[in-house]
Parts: sequence; C-alpha cells; structure tokens
Amino acid sequence: MRVSKLGPAVSYISFLPLYFSFYTVASTSSNSLQDDFINCLHQNTNVDFPLDKTFFTSERNASMFIEVLNSTAQNQRYLTTSMPKPDFIFKPVQESHVQASIICSKKLGIHLRVRSGGHDFEGLSYVSHIETPFIIIDLSKLRQINVDIEDNSVWVQAGATVGELYYRISEKSKIHGCPAGIYPSLGIGGHITGGAYGSLLRKYGLAADNVLDAKIVDANGKLLDRTAMGEDMFWAIRGGAGGSFGIILAWKIKLVPVPQTLTVFTVTKTLDQDAGFKILSKWQQVADKLGFEEQDSGDVIHSTPPPPEVLLQAKSPMGEVYFKAKSDFAKEPIPILGLKGMIKKILEEEAALMVWTPYGGMMDKIPESEIPFPHRSGTSFMILYYRSWSDTEKRPDMRIKWISELYNYMTPYVSSNPRQAYVNYRDLDLGQNSNNSRTSLKQAQVWAAKYFKDNFNRLVKIKTKADPENFFNDLLENVSLPFQFLKPAFPAFVTQPSNLSVLVVKSEHIASNLVTYGIP
Repeated sequence: MRVSKLGPAVSYISFLPLYFSFYTVASTSSNSLQDDFINCLHQNTNVDFPLDKTFFTSERNASMFIEVLNSTAQNQRYLTTSMPKPDFIFKPVQESHVQASIICSKKLGIHLRVRSGGHDFEGLSYVSHIETPFIIIDLSKLRQINVDIEDNSVWVQAGATVGELYYRISEKSKIHGCPAGIYPSLGIGGHITGGAYGSLLRKYGLAADNVLDAKIVDANGKLLDRTAMGEDMFWAIRGGAGGSFGIILAWKIKLVPVPQTLTVFTVTKTLDQDAGFKILSKWQQVADKLGFEEQDSGDVIHSTPPPPEVLLQAKSPMGEVYFKAKSDFAKEPIPILGLKGMIKKILEEEAALMVWTPYGGMMDKIPESEIPFPHRSGTSFMILYYRSWSDTEKRPDMRIKWISELYNYMTPYVSSNPRQAYVNYRDLDLGQNSNNSRTSLKQAQVWAAKYFKDNFNRLVKIKTKADPENFFNDLLENVSLPFQFLKPAFPAFVTQPSNLSVLVVKSEHIASNLVTYGIP
C-alpha cells in the first residue's frame, strides 16, 4: 500500500521511556503436580510435545521460566515479586494439546489462565490472585494464518499477532484488509473476544463484526466450530469476552476492501494556540459525522512507507511500563467549562494521555444486540485514560489515585445509567466478585452492564448452558456467578480516523504543553 502524507505520519504517540525490571520468583509449585499434568497430557493426546520447548517451570530453569512469563506480558504492575506466579507454563503446539490441557486441569483441580498476546490491562491472562494452584496456557505457538483472497477471508490462530495477520494479508493483496487493531503485538485470540476496534472502525465496524467462523475448545475439552457450538455461543464469543466459554483457537475473518493509497497527517497545537478550546469543541461536533470519500489528494508530499516487516515486531511500542487505564463513552460534546477542568486535571501529572476515538459511520448502523459489544448508535466518541510510570516511581498509588480522580471528574460529561466501559480496557475498579464468596446476578449486573448493557442477560444464559460448572472462571477474580470473561487483549489506540489524542508533556525541553490532533 502506497502512502502519501501532508506532514508527519500518524502512527502512534509515545511519550513513554523504555523500562526493564528484573526479579526472582520464589517457587511455590509442586513437582508432583507438574509430573501428573504431563502424564495426563500424554494420556489424552497422540501428538508429542518436547518438554524443553513447551513446558516451563521455575524449578527446572528459573531464568527461562521468567523469560517466558514476561515475554508478552504488557503491564509490569503484574510482574512484580509480590504478584502470584503460575506453577508452570505450557505452550501447546497442536489443538489436541489444548483439549488435553482442559481435561487434565479439571481432573487435577488446576486453575487456568490463557494468554495469546498478554495485553490484558489488569494482567488477568497471566496472574491469578486467589485461585491456586494456577497455570498459564500460552498460545503463542499456535499462530498459523491462511489467507484466501478468492473467498475474501482469512483463518488465523489465536497465538498470532495482529501484525502477523496484516503481514500475511499484504503478501497476498494490497487491496484487502482486516478491521482489527493497530498494535502489531496484539494477540488476535483475546483481541476479538472483546470486540476489537482499529482504523477501519467507522467504515467496517469491529473485527468481531466481521468474524465468519471460529474454533473453540469448550469446558469438556471438545473442539467446536460455528456449526458445532451453535449460534448462541458463536454470538457470545464475539465481543462477550469469549474466554468465559472456552479457549479460542482460531478465527475466520472476512477481508474488506482497502485503497492502495492513503493520505495521513497530524496537526499539533499548544494549549496556548487553542486557549478557547475551539478545536476541541469543533472536533466533538463533527468527528462522528464525517463521511467517506475517495478522492485525489492533490499536490502532497509522497513518502515511502516502512517495509511490511515492521508488522512482525513482537514488542509493544509503548515499551515495558507499569500503567493504569480506564475508558468512557461520550454521548454529547463536552462543554468548554468541562474541557477547562479536564485539562487542568491532566496538567497535574508529569505525563498523561487521553485518546478520543470517534464513532459514527458503520458503528451507528449495527444494532447493539448484534453481538455482545453494545456501544453503537448514539455514541459520539470513546475515551481512553492512560497513565504509566517506571520502576523508579516511589508512589505508584498516587498515579492510580490521580487517574481515578480524573475519571470521577468526567462523570457529568459521559454516558450514564450505566456509565459504559470497553471490555478490552478491563478495569477492576468498576467492580469485581468478592473473594471466597458467591456473587449474585444482581450484584454482578452493576458492573457487567457497564461492559455489555442488556446483552449481559443473554450472556449469563449462554454461559450457564455452556459451562455450568464454571470451569472458565476468570472474570475479575473469583467468580461463582455462572458468567465471567477471561482475556481481552490490549487493543490499539491513537491512529483511528479523525482520532484525537490529548498528550500533555511537561518538560524543560518543551516550551508549552502539547495537544496533538489526528485529523482526517
């Protein structure tokens, strides 16, 4: 795809330095449990697995265990020494290994965490606070991608990344795309279970809106496709946090047409240059109403895009950071008075990020009950609040306190009854099930409605039927309610069409605080 530019390219805005954290892990796992699990796997699959490449424990090789544990975990908050560690990590190389893992985990009473890309905001794809013992099923070796241009579809296994998916599509065609996220390191398995939005959101909807089929292993260890699982479960796994119903092994996604040439640019203003908030106000009035036209970009600067191989980068561009994030959905423009208070609050921090992603277009046309993801017509834009810090931060609790204060300040200006949130931006502050106690449906609805609105009721019914024993019980900790969600991935943010990113940086090297606008 050829790209023309009217200035600096919009790829992502990163103010985060790269940090590394090293630590040791105190072993709590049992050799007997590990051996029992391995023996059980051999009994329930005919496909062998080399232990040195698929099975990792702190007893056998502590440094390799830590390397694998940290390899795709995106939030360093959940890799500290105080956080619980899995007894072991298993990397299946065949679908039957996943089936056997479920059978053996149930037999041995082992709790599962399932990880594809590790972008879970609250680290729940690789940490369990109260379920012990627990292990990680790491799907990173299941990453096969089969692109069928004639059929306008692609089968992609759960361990593949978004970048790998885009790369394989580009090998076959320059005019086909997939409406998923923009971070190359996103694991496609968990990404789509929460909906999955990206640069094609307003043109084609979510990635979950374009799923044609799927492969999932259920609570009984059975491998199911769309026909075998039935339309109810197929509905539930596309945006309802599908890990609640089984382990996603692969998605079949519809390919969509994309132009060969794109025009991309950014406009950067200081707060002084937009003191009256005219740009912010105007953006809110038009962002969800912009149309789509293909036209000649005229006399612009043409540049050569980076090679497609950049899509194969395994690390997140945000670096290895500690962070806390939240989300909101705005229905009406935020008034100038509200914007002033918002900016004042942001300036309290050394570095803070908000991202506003416009809705409208196809998102207005798809009913909110079409899939579990309910944030559709009437939504003007989505808001991401993001605050990160390094391992040298002395008061991380103050960073978390600040983002909660900003979130509380925004209450009058966003959706209400319920105040909605994006399930792939999972936020434990919104509510979770009590430790070691049963959570009633009425209690769970308080926070589940924020993610799913009225779709939660249907999800509960499907969950009760598909997994009555609640084997996949990873919804925000200890869930005894017959519904929960497992592992949404860290979705992409910043380069959505007509996306607005508010990046505030206070530094002696920058004369003023910056506000960067991505304008279509």
